[in-house]
Amino acid sequence: MSTATASDIPRESWITRYLPRAAQPFARLMRADRPIGTWLLLFPCWWGLALASPGLPPPGFLLLFAVGAFVMRGAGCTYNDIVDRDFDGRVARTADRPIPSGAVTPRGAIAFLAAQLLAGLAILLVFDATTIALGVASLLLVFTYPLMKRVTWWPQFFLGLTFNWGALMGWTAATGALGAPALLLYAGGIAWTLGYDTIYAHQDKEDDALVGVKSSARRLGDRTRPALFAFYAAAAVLFGAAGHAAGLSWPFWVALASATAQMAWQAWRVDTDSPADCLATFRSNRFVGWILLAGIVAARAA
Repeated sequence: MSTATASDIPRESWITRYLPRAAQPFARLMRADRPIGTWLLLFPCWWGLALASPGLPPPGFLLLFAVGAFVMRGAGCTYNDIVDRDFDGRVARTADRPIPSGAVTPRGAIAFLAAQLLAGLAILLVFDATTIALGVASLLLVFTYPLMKRVTWWPQFFLGLTFNWGALMGWTAATGALGAPALLLYAGGIAWTLGYDTIYAHQDKEDDALVGVKSSARRLGDRTRPALFAFYAAAAVLFGAAGHAAGLSWPFWVALASATAQMAWQAWRVDTDSPADCLATFRSNRFVGWILLAGIVAARAA
């Protein structure tokens, strides 16, 4: 089913220009040439850290979370591709991925996954005991999420549980214990993910129907647009509740208004019948991440 135009793998990137040929399939396996997933995993970590920090968040922790997000997003993608290799081979957008295309064997992918998990563990052990415990607990979500599309119409909800776990870890890295602002931030992130990943899932809705994969995009169908407004409104309210609980000042509220406007723009204009537009709109969520981060940091520094 795969064609050059349908594949989600960039034909030219820094991977093809700078990495040895033998390493290129493994870099593609961890989506190193598509950073949006790393950003979406990283922003909740940085939000939680900034929300809990009395001034500017510690640069060392910012860097550790950045490297950890890159490694663990890669591990999640590798595991996902191991589990979904038969489905991916039957879907146009994913048929050229390293495992279904034969560029990486399942055994090689498992070994690569183990190496990434060890690297993630090495980073995690730098933090305090509470953050380490949360990081270990997150593996249950990481290993469960790829299976959800087989059993529920709402795998996007489980992605939200997984991708926003860093909001809790960022908070505990700065404070040593969980708090209400972190829990509210986490809930807001789940609602945010429901929105952006429903948009993303519309790229595959026809192929998903053929192979029997479930998604919120298929479940919602023509009701997607009002659902997106609802998801993003819930995200904005919960983010606001987190900021209020943390006592953030006016820069946060300006940023939240801007981020809410960006989310509303997504819900209003996305063309769910255009895979290219869905992908571009999905990627625009990096602006939501940066805007909220800037608002939290500015509020703490004010």
